[in-house]
Amino acid sequence: MSKLRIAVQKSGRLNEDSMRILKDIGISIDNGKDQLKASARNFPVEVFYLRNGDIPQYLKDGVVDAAIIGENVLIEKGNGIRVAEKLGFSTCRVCIAVPKSVDYKGIQDLEGKRIATSYPNTVKSYLEKNNISANLHIINGSVEIAPNIGLADAICDIVSSGSTLFKNNLKEVEMILKSEAVLAVSPLLNEEKQAILDKIQFRIQSVLKGRQSKYILLNAPNEKIQDIINVLPGMKSPTVLPLAQEGWSSVHSVINKNEFWDVIDELKNNGAEGILVCPIEKMVL
Repeated sequence: MSKLRIAVQKSGRLNEDSMRILKDIGISIDNGKDQLKASARNFPVEVFYLRNGDIPQYLKDGVVDAAIIGENVLIEKGNGIRVAEKLGFSTCRVCIAVPKSVDYKGIQDLEGKRIATSYPNTVKSYLEKNNISANLHIINGSVEIAPNIGLADAICDIVSSGSTLFKNNLKEVEMILKSEAVLAVSPLLNEEKQAILDKIQFRIQSVLKGRQSKYILLNAPNEKIQDIINVLPGMKSPTVLPLAQEGWSSVHSVINKNEFWDVIDELKNNGAEGILVCPIEKMVL
């Protein structure tokens, strides 16, 4: 049986997050230090550890069948590559920043300016949409220093927390796009390997759904059960079980972690007691 070849970033936060989700979906990888390729012990998968910027071309050429890669890199270099799944981790944004001392009033202030970036295609497309003409300086590496040494008037780069911009006396003025890790697929993927990828994608969806949800258990007087059920979204409907104490029941359900505190407040107002909230490892729908 052939193996599905998956590329991940060689090092950094995206590498760590990628290896974590592969582990969470039950794929055990034996990879040593500085290894460029490793096979799974329990699944027909090979993992290739590559430079992030090289992965789109490997996908186009069919050297790898799939990849966990930043969406921003695909937008810049991976035209025509299909995204099978958005993964929700390694989030960042691609932004234009200028020195803090600049009195920036709007995008028209970039007209005729020099912009240093590692994302020339992304910046060019954004400027064209806004009818702005600027001079792009392509830099592979840290672009934040460019304004400080007089090489550029502005930069365009990925931003996570914004601390790097702050340290280099820069401020974010335009957000071009938001990005997260995605599962991308080679256009040359064959039917046999698509079947393997389908299994991986199903497992990933189960893990992501679990990460986004919380399991909730609570006790409530029977006369309040319907009010509480109305608050809980559940999967199909909450589970209601009688307690040993007469007139009381236990209610079990699943809630979205982003709605957690609002739901808890409503449950308490509707008579819920002894509320327990637990993480969910995986959720198979």
